[in-house]
Amino acid sequence: MHLVYPAVLAVLLFCTGLYGVLARRNAILVLMSVELMLNAVNLNLVAFDVWLRDELHAGQALTLFTIAIAAAEIGIGLAIVLQVHRNRGTSDVDRLRDLRDDAPDTGPDTDRADREEKAEAAA
Repeated sequence: MHLVYPAVLAVLLFCTGLYGVLARRNAILVLMSVELMLNAVNLNLVAFDVWLRDELHAGQALTLFTIAIAAAEIGIGLAIVLQVHRNRGTSDVDRLRDLRDDAPDTGPDTDRADREEKAEAAA
């Protein structure tokens, strides 16, 4: 087997995934693009494992590990995206750059006053 064919296919998959990560705005499509990139890496691992005729099949073992990590990543990532969509109403990556809500800026003095009011109310 020639190593060129799977290597070229892996490069094309990886470049497609990289374009998807950099150009897409929808978080779900970004996650799918990351999966494409991981599959390109898996293809390279298996191709080099076959080409080198490794008796331990380390490339295939690493591929199984990568598939397990990718499954966990997509599960957690999809759960985060769905929760953000429920809270904010959008999964647009450009609108989700801030981790906090658009609340008015409160300084440390107002935070201390709020804590003192809560302490007095509790007492």
